[in-house]
Amino acid sequence: MARPKSEWPSKVLALIQSGNHAAAVAQIKVAPTVGDITRLQTQLAKLPPSPALKQLQNFVEEERALLAAPRLHRAP
Repeated sequence: MARPKSEWPSKVLALIQSGNHAAAVAQIKVAPTVGDITRLQTQLAKLPPSPALKQLQNFVEEERALLAAPRLHRAP
């Protein structure tokens, strides 16, 4: 049976839409999976453009790249 999609992207999008970008950035830094960040990027693309949103989209892209990169080491 397939697992349901995470609610994380919609919760972070709600933070962004409410104007609480600092909290959204904190949540993006601890994103659960690359797929969740990708879904958030898709939702961000639907919002009307603004300078703050453009900066946030760039941050999301950087975090997605970091999360998708292979790890150099694993925690014990």
